[in-house]
Amino acid sequence: MRVVKNFLRVTVVAVVSMAGVALAGPPFVTDDPEPVDYQHWEFYVASMDSKMSGDWSGTAPHFELNYGVIPDVQLHLITPLAYDVPPAGSAHYGLGDIELGVKYRFIHEMNYIPEVAIFPLLEVPDGGSKDNLGNQHLQAYLPVWLQKSWGSWTVYGGGGYGVNSFSGYHNWGFAGAVLQKQVWSNVAIGAEVYHQTAYETDFPNKGTAFNIGTVIDLSDQHHLLFSAGRSIDGPINFQCYVAYQFTFDNSLFHFWNHSHN
Repeated sequence: MRVVKNFLRVTVVAVVSMAGVALAGPPFVTDDPEPVDYQHWEFYVASMDSKMSGDWSGTAPHFELNYGVIPDVQLHLITPLAYDVPPAGSAHYGLGDIELGVKYRFIHEMNYIPEVAIFPLLEVPDGGSKDNLGNQHLQAYLPVWLQKSWGSWTVYGGGGYGVNSFSGYHNWGFAGAVLQKQVWSNVAIGAEVYHQTAYETDFPNKGTAFNIGTVIDLSDQHHLLFSAGRSIDGPINFQCYVAYQFTFDNSLFHFWNHSHN
């Protein structure tokens, strides 16, 4: 019960702070199988932006919350403020689709065996589809992610299937991989390549793209993340992701409760 109360408390803080597209493994589109540690939290304030066929769209910002509810299981929430700026016509800004998910790691990395997890996601529409800020219907994404490390190098990736089969849309597939190196104790750099099949009948949204990114650990709790890239074969002229991440454990709530009692 206390875990649920803490998760709801942080969720409320995130939503209130907003006053206010399936995202994946920061700072890349491809995700990894590693869940947040048991009784630990990740909180992001982030923006993801892209230009396709003269149309700028993304989040400004979105708020992401992850919690290790039990060993090897992570709860996940994203609440975005989305925007769309078409090459002609009015720009729009407002609440985008809310993302909910659970990551479950069922194989740990061993000598010749990669770490493996599933991470089913639901995209919950909020009514912003009329302004091109979201979709009209509930969507699901069902991926499997794998990871293997050796020395300062890590490779992770996988793929999944998106269920999006209402009028004007298709179910879609995704596959991607990231190669990352820990260049200093607090800095990692990586490169990503991914491919996605078409999910919309009247918009050219299939293709292959790449990103180059970094994760900078300012301290044990404070982190900066960034990536940028574009299509190799597809419609994305430019895309980028930038985020501040705050990581902490349940001891923060014990301190909060003690200081307010």
